[in-house]
Amino acid sequence: MKIELQCESLAKLALPAITVYCFENDPVSSGTAGLLPEETRALLADLRESGELKGKAYERTLIHRPAGVAAAKLLVVGAGKKEKFKPFNLGRLAGAAARFLRARGVHQMAWAAGDETGAEQIQVIVEGIILADYDADNYRTERNGDIRIDLLVLAGKNLAVTDELKAAAERGRAIGEAANFTRGLVNEPSNWMTPAILADRAREMATRMGLEYQELGVDEIRSLKMGAFMAVAQGSDEPPRLLVLRYLPEDAPESPVIGLVGKGITFDSGGISIKPSQDMHEMKTDMAGGATMLGVMQAIALIKPKIRVIAVVPAAENMPSGKAYRPGDVITSMSGKTIEVLNTDAEGRLALADSLTYARQLGCNVLIDAATLTGAVTVALGNITTGVFGSDQEWVNRMVASGTQTGERMWQLPVDDDYREFYKSSIGDLANTGGRYGGAITAAMFVGEFAEDTPWVHLDIAGTRWSNEEKPYLAKGPTGVPVRTLVHLLTHLAG
Repeated sequence: MKIELQCESLAKLALPAITVYCFENDPVSSGTAGLLPEETRALLADLRESGELKGKAYERTLIHRPAGVAAAKLLVVGAGKKEKFKPFNLGRLAGAAARFLRARGVHQMAWAAGDETGAEQIQVIVEGIILADYDADNYRTERNGDIRIDLLVLAGKNLAVTDELKAAAERGRAIGEAANFTRGLVNEPSNWMTPAILADRAREMATRMGLEYQELGVDEIRSLKMGAFMAVAQGSDEPPRLLVLRYLPEDAPESPVIGLVGKGITFDSGGISIKPSQDMHEMKTDMAGGATMLGVMQAIALIKPKIRVIAVVPAAENMPSGKAYRPGDVITSMSGKTIEVLNTDAEGRLALADSLTYARQLGCNVLIDAATLTGAVTVALGNITTGVFGSDQEWVNRMVASGTQTGERMWQLPVDDDYREFYKSSIGDLANTGGRYGGAITAAMFVGEFAEDTPWVHLDIAGTRWSNEEKPYLAKGPTGVPVRTLVHLLTHLAG
């Protein structure tokens, strides 16, 4: 997608479509609709009187050959009630406009930039349109590849086309494309996304972005004594991979070194504790945590914040077979802690356990992990909000604040020693499941055991990594959550 910034009045933009937004209380003069020529706003007034234009959230009203402007079409997007409008809503409105227009054969669109449009707004608008210009249908033989936006023009009569705004547009592109990269990985079926293929995609991205890349195979994983991770992987004919990507700019402070650990289970059958067949196909997305961290690394490689980041992604399949690990087994993790296996479907926490230990060994002194860890978090928070857990309140607060800024909702759930009783083992140090009640909490706390005294934040994205509903601004399928939140956190830590 080509992106241009233009200091130009809306009346003179001779493009296939221009887009403005308005609020519910005044759909004719509010938002960027108020920047339209008087002749055009008279049309909007007529539509308001007829009840066709109300300004409700994501209402989209298309006007052909609008009077007063050179564009062939004018799209008016409703922004809802002004008092409920948040900065991230601007990106969603832009995304809603893009998805509406591209479905009608429009390839070139202009987004009206108000007089107060600054770098933050430009970034959010571009992010929203890049995210909207994605569909999870690449395996359909009848896929319409012409449904896309080729040119985005951000224009306004008083828009200052500065290097700062151009850089903001490129930041928005970098973040939006990184989230879409993650979405593409998550959307792949498991026969096209094995641990080896995930490693290939990570290596290709790292090479393209100039990141340091390291890939550990079975022998190296065993030599590190990653007994928990290997237990998960041993039932599959597909050998595991441990992926390590480093972003270590020379001008960054020595500390913190952020460790991003993402669960990369490319298919989760449940193992011997096999899952019900209903909805098992969705377990191709069990590597969404790993895909998230790869997307974040792509984004920061482009944005170049002055901060040190190492990503660790344990990639494996959890399959039943004659060599699979079993309920009742006791395994020894890389940390030396022994784990009694009560349920082989609680495998993600085992892969994360060794990966957190390894990240600490690599020198990471802050740990952030993301995983499709539990169905319990979806019961608690649905597919709207990501569960956040952590051992360090300052880092949890930073994470939640970044989620608030990006519109990726997050909610802190408790980490309390009283819950440790649930996953104690009578024959080992820990049990790999704490039972039904408080399942998201006990799973998170199990993972946190392996962070030890290192500040640690855990994101359970089991509900938010996928949407089964088409949204006005986002296609049905993988969401890319929480790539944008993590990029926001890392770039703002770096100033």
